[in-house]
Amino acid sequence: MIQPPDLEARVAALETRISELAADAQAAREDATAARHLAAARDRDIADLMVKIDANRSAINALGEQTRERFDQLETKVDGGFAQIRGQLDGTAAGLESITGLLTTLIGQRGDDNPENPPR
Repeated sequence: MIQPPDLEARVAALETRISELAADAQAAREDATAARHLAAARDRDIADLMVKIDANRSAINALGEQTRERFDQLETKVDGGFAQIRGQLDGTAAGLESITGLLTTLIGQRGDDNPENPPR
């Protein structure tokens, strides 16, 4: 059988090309492995982030509840203080009304409605 004169060169070129393709395939496998590792790391990072977000959400909700309870306590205390002051003002008004009544009685007993003439 007669072989073409450039057969050895062609075989050498094919072997070189096969080596290049094998190297490319190996690089592609390594890239795929690295991509899988990166995807797994990303998934872990996202899971960790979700845990942190849930923890922050719980903390914020707890702070809101605590703040609401504190404002409820303060509102009750302020309402109680206003009721106490109102009672004291009502007592003062009753006392002033009593004093006014006594003064009116004294002025009426004096028989003179002129405050310029003091009783003797």
